[in-house]
Amino acid sequence: MNQVDYLRISLIDRCNFRCQYCMPEGAELDYILNQQLLTDEELLTLIQEVFIPLGFRRFRLTGGEPLLRPRVVELVRAIASFPQTQDLSMTTNAFLLAPIAQNLYDAGLRRINISLDSLDSDTFDQIIGNRGRPRWQRVWDGIQAAHRVGFDPLKLNVVVIPGVNDHEILDLAALTIDKQWHVRFIEFMPIGNGELFSDRGWVTSAELRQRIRDRWGLTESQVCGAGPADIFQIPGAKGTLGFISQMSECFCDRCNRMRLSADGWLRPCLLNETGQIDLKTSLRAGISTTQLREQVRHLLAIKPEINFKGRDTGTSGTYSRTMSQIGG
Repeated sequence: MNQVDYLRISLIDRCNFRCQYCMPEGAELDYILNQQLLTDEELLTLIQEVFIPLGFRRFRLTGGEPLLRPRVVELVRAIASFPQTQDLSMTTNAFLLAPIAQNLYDAGLRRINISLDSLDSDTFDQIIGNRGRPRWQRVWDGIQAAHRVGFDPLKLNVVVIPGVNDHEILDLAALTIDKQWHVRFIEFMPIGNGELFSDRGWVTSAELRQRIRDRWGLTESQVCGAGPADIFQIPGAKGTLGFISQMSECFCDRCNRMRLSADGWLRPCLLNETGQIDLKTSLRAGISTTQLREQVRHLLAIKPEINFKGRDTGTSGTYSRTMSQIGG
Protein backbone atom coordinates (compact mmCIF):
# COMPACT_ATOMS: atom_id res chain seq x y z
CA MET A 1 0.00 0.00 0.00
CA ASN A 2 1.41 3.40 -0.99
CA GLN A 3 1.70 6.21 1.50
CA VAL A 4 -1.51 8.24 1.32
CA ASP A 5 -0.35 11.82 0.91
CA TYR A 6 -2.69 13.11 -1.79
CA LEU A 7 -6.04 14.81 -1.11
CA ARG A 8 -8.54 15.57 -3.86
CA ILE A 9 -10.65 18.53 -2.73
CA SER A 10 -13.99 19.26 -4.36
CA LEU A 11 -14.60 23.02 -4.15
CA ILE A 12 -18.16 22.93 -5.48
CA ASP A 13 -20.54 20.30 -6.82
CA ARG A 14 -22.06 22.57 -9.45
CA CYS A 15 -20.88 22.45 -13.03
CA ASN A 16 -21.56 24.39 -16.22
CA PHE A 17 -21.45 21.12 -18.20
CA ARG A 18 -23.56 18.02 -17.79
CA CYS A 19 -21.29 15.27 -19.08
CA GLN A 20 -22.91 11.89 -19.73
CA TYR A 21 -20.46 10.01 -17.51
CA CYS A 22 -20.61 12.51 -14.67
CA MET A 23 -24.14 13.95 -14.52
CA PRO A 24 -26.32 11.71 -16.68
CA GLU A 25 -29.29 13.20 -18.48
CA GLY A 26 -32.47 12.83 -16.48
CA ALA A 27 -30.68 12.52 -13.15
CA GLU A 28 -32.19 14.68 -10.44
CA LEU A 29 -29.36 16.41 -8.63
CA ASP A 30 -29.79 18.31 -5.40
CA TYR A 31 -26.95 20.80 -5.45
CA ILE A 32 -25.31 21.66 -2.16
CA LEU A 33 -26.57 24.95 -0.78
CA ASN A 34 -23.92 27.60 -0.18
CA GLN A 35 -24.27 27.40 3.58
CA GLN A 36 -23.60 23.66 3.43
CA LEU A 37 -20.33 24.05 1.54
CA LEU A 38 -17.11 24.14 3.48
CA THR A 39 -16.13 27.79 3.78
CA ASP A 40 -12.67 28.88 2.72
CA GLU A 41 -11.70 29.20 6.38
CA GLU A 42 -13.02 25.73 7.24
CA LEU A 43 -11.26 24.15 4.28
CA LEU A 44 -7.95 25.83 5.08
CA THR A 45 -8.29 24.82 8.73
CA LEU A 46 -8.80 21.17 7.78
CA ILE A 47 -5.84 21.23 5.41
CA GLN A 48 -3.50 22.92 7.87
CA GLU A 49 -4.56 21.27 11.13
CA VAL A 50 -5.85 17.85 10.08
CA PHE A 51 -4.38 16.74 6.76
CA ILE A 52 -0.90 18.28 6.72
CA PRO A 53 -0.01 16.90 10.18
CA LEU A 54 -0.98 13.43 8.88
CA GLY A 55 1.47 13.70 6.00
CA PHE A 56 -0.67 15.05 3.17
CA ARG A 57 1.54 17.11 0.89
CA ARG A 58 -0.26 17.06 -2.46
CA PHE A 59 -3.62 18.64 -3.15
CA ARG A 60 -5.84 18.67 -6.23
CA LEU A 61 -8.79 21.06 -6.56
CA THR A 62 -11.79 19.56 -8.35
CA GLY A 63 -15.56 19.98 -8.62
CA GLY A 64 -18.14 19.99 -10.16
CA GLU A 65 -16.27 22.75 -11.92
CA PRO A 66 -13.80 24.35 -9.49
CA LEU A 67 -13.62 27.62 -11.42
CA LEU A 68 -17.25 28.26 -10.40
CA ARG A 69 -16.09 28.57 -6.78
CA PRO A 70 -16.02 32.22 -5.66
CA ARG A 71 -12.53 33.53 -4.79
CA VAL A 72 -10.88 30.45 -6.29
CA VAL A 73 -7.66 32.35 -7.07
CA GLU A 74 -7.37 33.48 -3.45
CA LEU A 75 -7.99 29.92 -2.25
CA VAL A 76 -5.25 28.62 -4.56
CA ARG A 77 -2.87 31.26 -3.20
CA ALA A 78 -3.64 30.28 0.41
CA ILE A 79 -3.08 26.54 -0.14
CA ALA A 80 0.06 27.14 -2.19
CA SER A 81 1.46 29.32 0.61
CA PHE A 82 1.56 26.47 3.15
CA PRO A 83 5.24 25.50 3.38
CA GLN A 84 4.30 21.80 3.46
CA THR A 85 2.45 21.97 0.14
CA GLN A 86 4.63 20.11 -2.33
CA ASP A 87 2.16 19.96 -5.19
CA LEU A 88 -1.03 21.85 -5.98
CA SER A 89 -3.05 21.04 -9.09
CA MET A 90 -6.55 21.45 -10.51
CA THR A 91 -8.95 19.53 -12.72
CA THR A 92 -11.22 21.76 -14.82
CA ASN A 93 -13.31 21.69 -17.98
CA ALA A 94 -11.44 24.89 -19.05
CA PHE A 95 -14.60 26.70 -20.21
CA LEU A 96 -13.83 29.57 -17.79
CA LEU A 97 -10.06 29.15 -17.79
CA ALA A 98 -8.64 31.47 -20.46
CA PRO A 99 -9.26 34.80 -18.64
CA ILE A 100 -7.82 33.63 -15.30
CA ALA A 101 -5.13 31.12 -16.32
CA GLN A 102 -2.34 33.63 -15.62
CA ASN A 103 -3.87 34.63 -12.26
CA LEU A 104 -4.05 30.99 -11.18
CA TYR A 105 -0.45 30.41 -12.21
CA ASP A 106 0.72 33.52 -10.38
CA ALA A 107 -1.18 32.36 -7.28
CA GLY A 108 0.88 29.16 -7.17
CA LEU A 109 -1.02 26.63 -9.28
CA ARG A 110 1.48 24.77 -11.44
CA ARG A 111 -0.28 21.69 -12.81
CA ILE A 112 -3.65 21.47 -14.49
CA ASN A 113 -5.79 18.66 -15.91
CA ILE A 114 -8.39 19.59 -18.51
CA SER A 115 -11.26 17.39 -19.64
CA LEU A 116 -11.27 17.09 -23.42
CA ASP A 117 -13.36 14.11 -24.50
CA SER A 118 -13.52 14.96 -28.19
CA LEU A 119 -11.86 17.05 -30.89
CA ASP A 120 -15.15 17.29 -32.77
CA SER A 121 -17.44 20.13 -31.70
CA ASP A 122 -20.68 18.19 -32.24
CA THR A 123 -19.46 15.09 -30.40
CA PHE A 124 -18.12 17.30 -27.63
CA ASP A 125 -21.50 19.00 -27.20
CA GLN A 126 -23.22 15.61 -27.20
CA ILE A 127 -20.98 14.36 -24.39
CA ILE A 128 -21.31 17.49 -22.24
CA GLY A 129 -25.09 17.68 -22.73
CA ASN A 130 -24.99 21.05 -24.46
CA ARG A 131 -27.92 22.13 -26.62
CA GLY A 132 -27.01 25.79 -27.01
CA ARG A 133 -24.10 27.63 -28.60
CA PRO A 134 -21.17 25.25 -29.31
CA ARG A 135 -18.68 25.16 -26.44
CA TRP A 136 -15.68 23.31 -27.85
CA GLN A 137 -13.80 26.40 -29.08
CA ARG A 138 -13.93 28.14 -25.72
CA VAL A 139 -12.55 25.00 -24.05
CA TRP A 140 -9.80 24.80 -26.66
CA ASP A 141 -9.00 28.48 -26.01
CA GLY A 142 -8.65 27.62 -22.32
CA ILE A 143 -6.24 24.81 -23.17
CA GLN A 144 -4.17 27.12 -25.36
CA ALA A 145 -4.10 29.75 -22.60
CA ALA A 146 -2.88 27.19 -20.08
CA HIS A 147 -0.15 26.16 -22.51
CA ARG A 148 0.98 29.77 -23.05
CA VAL A 149 1.03 30.52 -19.34
CA GLY A 150 3.36 27.59 -18.75
CA PHE A 151 1.39 24.92 -16.88
CA ASP A 152 3.60 21.85 -17.00
CA PRO A 153 2.57 19.18 -17.27
CA LEU A 154 -0.60 20.11 -19.08
CA LYS A 155 -2.81 17.02 -18.96
CA LEU A 156 -5.86 16.31 -21.08
CA ASN A 157 -8.32 13.79 -19.64
CA VAL A 158 -10.38 11.68 -22.03
CA VAL A 159 -13.17 9.42 -20.76
CA VAL A 160 -13.60 6.83 -23.50
CA ILE A 161 -17.25 5.98 -24.23
CA PRO A 162 -17.85 3.18 -26.75
CA GLY A 163 -19.68 4.34 -29.86
CA VAL A 164 -19.37 7.99 -28.87
CA ASN A 165 -15.73 9.06 -28.92
CA ASP A 166 -13.65 5.89 -29.06
CA HIS A 167 -13.10 6.42 -32.81
CA GLU A 168 -11.05 9.54 -31.96
CA ILE A 169 -8.37 7.76 -29.93
CA LEU A 170 -5.65 8.15 -32.56
CA ASP A 171 -6.41 11.84 -33.16
CA LEU A 172 -6.30 12.54 -29.44
CA ALA A 173 -3.12 10.54 -28.97
CA ALA A 174 -1.51 12.54 -31.79
CA LEU A 175 -1.75 15.70 -29.66
CA THR A 176 1.25 14.40 -27.72
CA ILE A 177 3.56 14.18 -30.73
CA ASP A 178 4.44 17.85 -31.24
CA LYS A 179 3.60 19.31 -27.81
CA GLN A 180 4.67 18.33 -24.34
CA TRP A 181 1.09 17.51 -23.46
CA HIS A 182 -0.02 14.45 -21.55
CA VAL A 183 -3.20 12.78 -22.81
CA ARG A 184 -4.80 10.37 -20.35
CA PHE A 185 -7.39 7.85 -21.47
CA ILE A 186 -9.79 6.88 -18.67
CA GLU A 187 -11.98 3.79 -18.73
CA PHE A 188 -15.68 4.60 -18.40
CA MET A 189 -16.89 3.96 -14.84
CA PRO A 190 -20.39 3.10 -13.51
CA ILE A 191 -20.78 6.01 -11.08
CA GLY A 192 -24.20 7.63 -11.12
CA ASN A 193 -24.71 6.52 -14.72
CA GLY A 194 -25.74 2.88 -14.47
CA GLU A 195 -28.11 3.00 -17.45
CA LEU A 196 -25.53 4.46 -19.83
CA PHE A 197 -22.82 2.14 -18.52
CA SER A 198 -25.03 -0.93 -18.96
CA ASP A 199 -25.76 0.19 -22.52
CA ARG A 200 -22.21 1.13 -23.49
CA GLY A 201 -19.78 -0.69 -21.22
CA TRP A 202 -16.16 0.33 -21.56
CA VAL A 203 -13.15 -0.02 -23.83
CA THR A 204 -10.16 -1.52 -22.05
CA SER A 205 -6.88 0.33 -21.85
CA ALA A 206 -5.17 -2.69 -23.40
CA GLU A 207 -7.30 -2.32 -26.52
CA LEU A 208 -6.58 1.42 -26.73
CA ARG A 209 -2.86 0.83 -26.40
CA GLN A 210 -2.97 -1.75 -29.17
CA ARG A 211 -4.69 0.67 -31.54
CA ILE A 212 -2.00 3.27 -30.88
CA ARG A 213 0.79 0.70 -31.08
CA ASP A 214 -0.48 -0.46 -34.48
CA ARG A 215 -0.34 3.13 -35.78
CA TRP A 216 2.92 4.49 -34.36
CA GLY A 217 4.41 1.99 -31.98
CA LEU A 218 4.31 2.53 -28.23
CA THR A 219 6.91 2.35 -25.49
CA GLU A 220 6.72 2.56 -21.72
CA SER A 221 7.68 6.05 -20.64
CA GLN A 222 10.40 6.93 -18.17
CA VAL A 223 8.05 9.59 -16.80
CA CYS A 224 6.49 8.46 -13.53
CA GLY A 225 3.15 9.96 -12.59
CA ALA A 226 1.88 10.61 -9.09
CA GLY A 227 -1.42 8.89 -9.76
CA PRO A 228 -2.73 5.56 -11.04
CA ALA A 229 -2.02 6.07 -14.74
CA ASP A 230 0.26 3.69 -16.62
CA ILE A 231 2.48 5.98 -18.72
CA PHE A 232 3.51 5.29 -22.32
CA GLN A 233 4.92 7.31 -25.19
CA ILE A 234 4.74 7.33 -28.96
CA PRO A 235 8.37 6.99 -30.11
CA GLY A 236 9.81 10.47 -30.63
CA ALA A 237 6.80 12.28 -29.14
CA LYS A 238 7.28 15.26 -26.83
CA GLY A 239 4.35 14.31 -24.58
CA THR A 240 3.08 11.11 -23.03
CA LEU A 241 -0.01 8.90 -22.99
CA GLY A 242 -1.53 7.75 -19.73
CA PHE A 243 -4.04 4.94 -19.25
CA ILE A 244 -6.24 4.80 -16.17
CA SER A 245 -7.63 1.28 -16.04
CA GLN A 246 -9.80 1.15 -12.95
CA MET A 247 -12.26 -1.23 -14.58
CA SER A 248 -9.98 -3.73 -16.32
CA GLU A 249 -6.86 -3.54 -14.15
CA CYS A 250 -7.82 -2.69 -10.57
CA PHE A 251 -5.04 -0.63 -8.98
CA CYS A 252 -6.28 -0.40 -5.40
CA ASP A 253 -2.90 -1.47 -4.03
CA ARG A 254 -1.36 1.65 -5.60
CA CYS A 255 -3.96 4.10 -4.31
CA ASN A 256 -2.40 7.08 -2.56
CA ARG A 257 -5.38 9.39 -2.16
CA MET A 258 -8.53 10.39 -0.33
CA ARG A 259 -11.34 12.65 -1.46
CA LEU A 260 -12.95 15.55 0.38
CA SER A 261 -16.37 16.59 -0.93
CA ALA A 262 -17.46 20.20 -1.17
CA ASP A 263 -19.66 19.75 1.91
CA GLY A 264 -16.93 18.16 3.99
CA TRP A 265 -17.32 14.39 3.64
CA LEU A 266 -14.02 12.55 3.55
CA ARG A 267 -14.18 9.50 1.30
CA PRO A 268 -11.38 6.90 1.28
CA CYS A 269 -12.35 5.24 -2.02
CA LEU A 270 -13.94 6.57 -5.19
CA LEU A 271 -15.94 3.40 -5.84
CA ASN A 272 -16.80 2.23 -2.34
CA GLU A 273 -18.88 4.22 0.13
CA THR A 274 -17.61 2.55 3.29
CA GLY A 275 -16.00 4.57 6.06
CA GLN A 276 -16.86 8.15 5.11
CA ILE A 277 -16.43 10.87 7.74
CA ASP A 278 -18.50 14.05 7.94
CA LEU A 279 -15.76 16.53 8.89
CA LYS A 280 -17.78 19.68 8.32
CA THR A 281 -20.58 18.81 10.77
CA SER A 282 -18.04 17.82 13.41
CA LEU A 283 -16.03 21.00 12.88
CA ARG A 284 -19.12 23.19 13.18
CA ALA A 285 -20.19 21.29 16.28
CA GLY A 286 -16.98 22.34 18.00
CA ILE A 287 -15.11 19.04 17.77
CA SER A 288 -11.42 19.87 18.01
CA THR A 289 -9.13 19.45 15.02
CA THR A 290 -7.06 17.14 17.21
CA GLN A 291 -10.03 14.76 17.49
CA LEU A 292 -10.79 15.09 13.79
CA ARG A 293 -7.17 14.29 13.03
CA GLU A 294 -7.43 11.07 15.03
CA GLN A 295 -10.60 10.08 13.14
CA VAL A 296 -8.81 10.60 9.83
CA ARG A 297 -5.75 8.73 11.12
CA HIS A 298 -7.98 5.74 11.88
CA LEU A 299 -9.55 5.93 8.41
CA LEU A 300 -6.08 5.95 6.88
CA ALA A 301 -5.24 2.80 8.84
CA ILE A 302 -8.24 0.87 7.51
CA LYS A 303 -8.17 2.33 3.98
CA PRO A 304 -6.48 -0.77 2.48
CA GLU A 305 -9.62 -2.75 3.33
CA ILE A 306 -11.89 -0.13 1.78
CA ASN A 307 -11.37 -0.35 -1.94
CA PHE A 308 -13.06 -1.19 -5.20
CA LYS A 309 -12.26 -4.87 -4.77
CA GLY A 310 -14.31 -4.80 -1.58
CA ARG A 311 -17.09 -2.64 -2.95
CA ASP A 312 -19.79 -5.22 -2.27
CA THR A 313 -19.24 -4.60 1.45
CA GLY A 314 -19.82 -0.88 1.06
CA THR A 315 -22.80 0.98 2.38
CA SER A 316 -25.75 1.55 0.10
CA GLY A 317 -28.44 4.17 -0.01
CA THR A 318 -26.85 6.39 2.63
CA TYR A 319 -24.72 8.81 0.67
CA SER A 320 -24.70 7.67 -2.95
CA ARG A 321 -23.43 10.32 -5.31
CA THR A 322 -22.67 10.94 -8.94
CA MET A 323 -19.10 11.62 -10.07
CA SER A 324 -19.72 15.37 -10.04
CA GLN A 325 -20.80 15.21 -6.40
CA ILE A 326 -17.79 13.14 -5.33
CA GLY A 327 -15.21 15.26 -7.06
CA GLY A 328 -13.78 12.61 -9.38
